[in-house]
Amino acid sequence: MSVIKILDEILANKIAAGEVVERCSSVVKELVENSIDAGSTEIKVELLESGVKEIKVIDNGKGMDEVDAVACFSRHATSKIYRESDLYRIGTLGFRGEALASIASVAKVTLITSTGGIGTLVEIHGGKIINVAKGDSRKGTIISVDELFYNTPARLKHLKSLYAELSNIIDYMNKLALSHPNIRFSLYNDNKLIFGTDGSNNLLKTIKDVYGIEIAKKMVEINASNDDYEISGFISLPEVNKSSRNSIVTIVNGRIVKNVELNRWINEGYHSLKPDNRYPVVVLNIKVDTSIVDVNIHPTKMDIKFGKQEELNELVYETIKNKLKEKTLIPHIDIKKEVIKSEEVPKYETLTLDFNTISESSNEYNKEETIIPINDDLINLEVHEDVKERLPILYPVGLVHGTYIIAQNDSGMYLIDQHAAKERINYEMVKKKLFDGKKETIPLLLPVTIEYTTNEYLVLKENFELIESLGFKIEEFGINSVIVKEHPIWLPTYNFQENIQKIFEMILEKEKNFNIKRFYDNLSATVACKMSIKANTNITLEEMERLINDLRECDNPFNCPHGRPTVIYYSKSDLEKMFKRSGF
Repeated sequence: MSVIKILDEILANKIAAGEVVERCSSVVKELVENSIDAGSTEIKVELLESGVKEIKVIDNGKGMDEVDAVACFSRHATSKIYRESDLYRIGTLGFRGEALASIASVAKVTLITSTGGIGTLVEIHGGKIINVAKGDSRKGTIISVDELFYNTPARLKHLKSLYAELSNIIDYMNKLALSHPNIRFSLYNDNKLIFGTDGSNNLLKTIKDVYGIEIAKKMVEINASNDDYEISGFISLPEVNKSSRNSIVTIVNGRIVKNVELNRWINEGYHSLKPDNRYPVVVLNIKVDTSIVDVNIHPTKMDIKFGKQEELNELVYETIKNKLKEKTLIPHIDIKKEVIKSEEVPKYETLTLDFNTISESSNEYNKEETIIPINDDLINLEVHEDVKERLPILYPVGLVHGTYIIAQNDSGMYLIDQHAAKERINYEMVKKKLFDGKKETIPLLLPVTIEYTTNEYLVLKENFELIESLGFKIEEFGINSVIVKEHPIWLPTYNFQENIQKIFEMILEKEKNFNIKRFYDNLSATVACKMSIKANTNITLEEMERLINDLRECDNPFNCPHGRPTVIYYSKSDLEKMFKRSGF
């Protein structure tokens, strides 16, 4: 007797729901994306008990007639694609035709929709159509999903707390708003407004709605393109960073996507400007011909493959790196007033955020870059012809805890981390010597012998040419050992053998897709740290002055190679506010 049977459609939909409908946020995602595909300009999401009891999505899109209203709940029913070739030119958020069937199989769903005439009402419980009737004539669609997972108790049991479910929904609604600033979104939970945007098509204003005014003030607009890709959006200054990659929002042709390699290159653009374990706030829009991307990877449609990934990586990396190079990156400690006595004309250093400025990417306007500068009073303190002088002349006056140099000028007070500053100076010095390719070496009176395991030795032997290019002169010595006879002039003499071993370990641990520039960069940062003056070390005023002058000569005087700030600035007016001398 035959044992292979065709699954019942409702059972098949429940199985599919295991991938498509993971939690409440999955339902919100699918329903709201359908509303976007329907051309909606206003989308309202109403939740009861964080969506566990009810999820309702109301839009003003084009709606459906009665035939489509019933057919949309069938498995693989879609209006987005019709033939195999359409898979390679997907321009909508949805296309699989699985979501509504999957949702309806594990919930009680009510659909009210109209194209502007007599509407249609459809009720489905657990995948079975209960009722089809005439509905309201309001153009658009209202879809309610009640009692999610009521017929799959195991799935219901494993839903997270109401707080966690709501948090996931808010997170995705935030990203949808950032990807479509032209749509007015609102989110309610238990009849309370949680989140809303005005649909003004101003991305910076949407960023303010999502992240708050303080972060929006520190966002920088970017625009760039190559033969295949066009990118635009906003990136945060390095001082604004988060503990997770979730703050990096990448949008491809209006679709929110996740691509690990792209996120890595976005983060690389901030290299040495922030700690490696912190991540910037980025909203990156990518426009590309649909034929060179593939979104048909996973039922959630968030994974994506790029046909020309390397070209995109390079464009994003160079754009971010070059944009940040233009900025003065000294964190400004802003002291807020406790009491405002009267309206005053804003001082020059006051930060403002003008939402009336339209993005460069707008088709209607071509304004100057929308950017909220920091330290404008610092930038304009002195005018220099030499663009390298990005740090003003400072005069040291003392040292705190053998670690922080106090310096001043007419503009205000500066705190300088002497170790971080020296690290930056040494980092740029070593890196320059490495990239110059000059092999200035020093012979050793007593050569250093280092022994390795067999597998380590074989890897090291394969990289002898790389080691010698750094300025080391080494030879094989016995079994699984090398002898170092000369070393580069930049190598710190403190813990000499340990430093050599550390460098050789970096070579042993190099990645499969080895990049010599990245290796030089990591090596420079490692060596610079070893060479630099440590915290809790007292230095003279002359040494402080020399350190500050050397820092001013750096290409980037604002951060150590690991991203920590070298300088923090207090304006003169800030100091006066702190000591109540500014007319409170």
